[in-house]
Amino acid sequence: MNKVIEIGRLTRDPEMRKTADGTSVTNFSIAVDRRLGKNSEHPEADFFDCVSWSATADFVAKYFTKGMKIGIDGHLQSRKWKDKDGNDRRSVEIITDNVEFVESKKTSESSTTQTGVNTNTNTNTAKMQNTEEFAMVGQESNELPF
Repeated sequence: MNKVIEIGRLTRDPEMRKTADGTSVTNFSIAVDRRLGKNSEHPEADFFDCVSWSATADFVAKYFTKGMKIGIDGHLQSRKWKDKDGNDRRSVEIITDNVEFVESKKTSESSTTQTGVNTNTNTNTAKMQNTEEFAMVGQESNELPF
């Protein structure tokens, strides 16, 4: 089984090109936060190169930019190639099968800076602003309100 599912932020703008037969191919990289360890004060990230083909490539190139959060699923693929000096190289990439928005455009624009760092400290502010219509229930007694 070869299945990869990741959520991360684009580290650069996607780069789209066309093959000789006109098929779209888009390359991009994502940074995926690691879970914080017990002795870790700062989050660390892993970086993955991704490749999308055809309609998925068009979608990524059109709607995603550096710093945006993206959800992908796909599979790993390794390839061998020669660098400009003729040395053998190997790369491992995620070939995307599906790509999804993980946050709204408004959230993406307001919560990321040019470096992709989340600056939004309270995502529930907008949801909690209009609470005047709600009455407090059952604070004085131990009864449940239902």
